[in-house]
This record gives sequence, C-alpha cells and structure tokens, in this order.
Amino acid sequence: MILVCGEALIDLFVGPPEGTEMPARAVAGGSPFNVAVGLARLGAETAFLGGISRDRFGALLAEILVQEGVDDRFLVRTDRLSTISAVATGRDGQPSYSFHGEGAADRSLQPDDLPAALPSEIEALTFGSYTMMVEPIGSAFAGLAEREKGRRVISIDPNLRPTVVGDMEGWGRAAERFYRAATLIKASDEDVRIAWGGQITIAEAASYWLDCGAQLVVVTEGVQGATAFCAAGSISVPGRPVVVRDTVGAGDTFHAALLAQLAKTGRLHPDAIAALDLPAIGELLTYATAAAAITVARRGADLPTAAEVDAFLHPHLAG
Repeated sequence: MILVCGEALIDLFVGPPEGTEMPARAVAGGSPFNVAVGLARLGAETAFLGGISRDRFGALLAEILVQEGVDDRFLVRTDRLSTISAVATGRDGQPSYSFHGEGAADRSLQPDDLPAALPSEIEALTFGSYTMMVEPIGSAFAGLAEREKGRRVISIDPNLRPTVVGDMEGWGRAAERFYRAATLIKASDEDVRIAWGGQITIAEAASYWLDCGAQLVVVTEGVQGATAFCAAGSISVPGRPVVVRDTVGAGDTFHAALLAQLAKTGRLHPDAIAALDLPAIGELLTYATAAAAITVARRGADLPTAAEVDAFLHPHLAG
C-alpha cells in the first residue's frame, strides 16, 4: 500500500461576470489528492493522509477518495474550512488567481494527528506541494518522512507553486528536510527553474538530490519526455505525441504511474529502487510518460486507469 500525504482542495473556476453573477465550477483537486486517485485507478493499493474539512467541499473530497477506492482510515476530519484555489476569467479572457487557504483544514495537521506507527502493509509514502512547507503540517510531515526513511520508500514531488508558497528561501529550507529523507524524487523542469532561479541545469539539480541521498531522480520536461538519474548514470525517454487539451494533472499522473509500476513489479522498497538498472528505469519512464500523455489529451486532471495505459502502450492488443 502507498500512503499519499498532503492536501486535498477545491479548484474554483470562475467565468466572466454575467450581470451581477459570476458562474463558477468547483472541482476536486490538489496534487497529492490527484496522485492518490491516480494510484487507485492504476491498481495500486492506496491510502490518503491529510486534513479534510467537514464542510460541504470537504465532504465531496472525502466521498471522491472513497469512490475511487482510496483507503480513508488516515483522513483527519476537522471543522476548519476547505482550501479554495480560485481561477477567475475576466471579460477580456485573462485569468487571475487567488488562493484561500490560511488556517484551512489541509494545512492544520499537528504531529499528534499523525499515526504513531504505520501498519506493515504500507510500503511507501509520498509528499509534495505546499503542505511540505506551510505550518504546522510541514514540520509534521517532515518528521514523518524522517521517521520512516530507510524502512519505506519516501517519494517526493516538490510541485512548486510560487504564488502559494511565497517565501522561496523558506521553501528551500523546508524542502531539504524531505529531500534528505527521499528514496525517489520526481520533479519537473519548471520546478528546477523556479527552485534555483534558472541558475542550474536539470543534471545539476539531479546531482544535488542524489547527494542528499535519493536513489532515483526523475525530471519531466513536458513534450520532450523525461530523464532519470541514479548512481548508474542517466536515461531519457521521449514524450508521447498526442493532441494536448490541457496539462492539468500531468505531473501527478507521472508520479502515480512511477509508483504504481514499482509496486506492480515488486520493486517498491528502498533497496530495490537502489538496485534498478538503466533499462528497468527506462521501462518505468515509458509507462509513466504514456500515462501522462493520456491525461494531457483530456480535460482537467482526469487520470487514466491501468487498462487505458496498457491499451495506449499496446494498441495492437486492444479490443
């Protein structure tokens, strides 16, 4: 089982004003939430650890997790409100962004809210996005990652959002605690540019993460594909040619697919990941890029099932 740790929130898409009204569409989201759903759809046993409100938005988030087959025993329900990430489109078609999360449910977890011990069936934990930094949950999750380091796979996706994080120096200090506990780090080329202000290359970022102790670093580059780095060297795979509808959830899909394949092939253990050779890593990247390609060809974070990825990879066997 994979325990996904982080936020679940509501993305509120607000259209141009119509008289005295602004039509809106509320969609369940959050990078870790998407990863949990993606893992479940890919056939991996999955649980979610995070703070979820008892308000109507929180009820929707919890319901979706259960409907998707995600174990909800680690949900921490609270009377604090749900985080809302609003994207409003003006009459000129230009979007504006606002984030309503101060004191919200997803960032309110304290160390005492976390399991004192994890059940033996949990083989891996994932962390990512702004709940790695904001307090008190950032310190609580960092302590959990450090506690489980070496015993279970720790997978990190920084998924940097400067408009949410704000203090990038503070982010760097907080993130390093997770990097030093990580077995696997999955990041995007955009994460690298933002984190280092465009001052270092992807290979240099990967070298830093490997020096922190990660066994495998994977950096995605959109349509260019992805490159993995490990002690044995590096390997790249190209992106998949598809008609891109939007890129929402692509990175979350990639992360989920990496972990799902490691679980499926019996390699979801720190020692097994350390022992991966480049051809095996290439197979992982091929699967993950295929999964991400399916997501970007659809509207929103509509992550694929295992059957859909298999059909995409082996169209001659489909039907």
